[in-house]
Amino acid sequence: MNLYWIGWSLSRAIAWFFGRWSVQGAENVPKAGGFILAPNHISYLDPPVAAGSIFRQVYFMAKEELFKSRVLGFILRASGTFPVRRGTADRVAIRKAIGLLKAGEVVGIFPEGTRSENGNLQEPEQGLGLLVLKAKVPVLPMAITGTDHVLRRGSPALHFGKIKVNIGKPLDFSDLYERESDRAAIAEIGRRTMAAIAELRDRIL
Repeated sequence: MNLYWIGWSLSRAIAWFFGRWSVQGAENVPKAGGFILAPNHISYLDPPVAAGSIFRQVYFMAKEELFKSRVLGFILRASGTFPVRRGTADRVAIRKAIGLLKAGEVVGIFPEGTRSENGNLQEPEQGLGLLVLKAKVPVLPMAITGTDHVLRRGSPALHFGKIKVNIGKPLDFSDLYERESDRAAIAEIGRRTMAAIAELRDRIL
């Protein structure tokens, strides 16, 4: 068992113990083929919870600042996470993500780019739309609630709460594939994805 699946198992155990974790829509996860997993972002706990909610390895993009720690950087890289420079068109990270997607892997991206301070959904950044148009893959929307209570902002301790995940059907953006450099198309992908996440969040049981 490699480091990713060890972390995956540990994440599921933590989510069950502290968050009484539940997942809706697991049947919507494609069993094969590349796609982008797109959850909302409210806590540092979101990446392991999102990855632990599906039975495929997820290669997450993470801000490059996290890799400055030798230990954390090693763990992240060993589990398939790779760095991205926020606020820029990081061509190295984009090429890495495209290569994974075209090889049939799953790449995880938080469309909002950073954690929400109040739990509300934020405007999407351009990275998601750009990657969809270049890799020509679907997006799997995911809504997460409760992680911000289990791991609170500014607190190193885990608290008991209720973590809920709702996974939607894959979003097909093939109608926009021919508009690869079109900013309007990039924005439309972000808009549709965030609308899907909002609907999933509203339907969490």
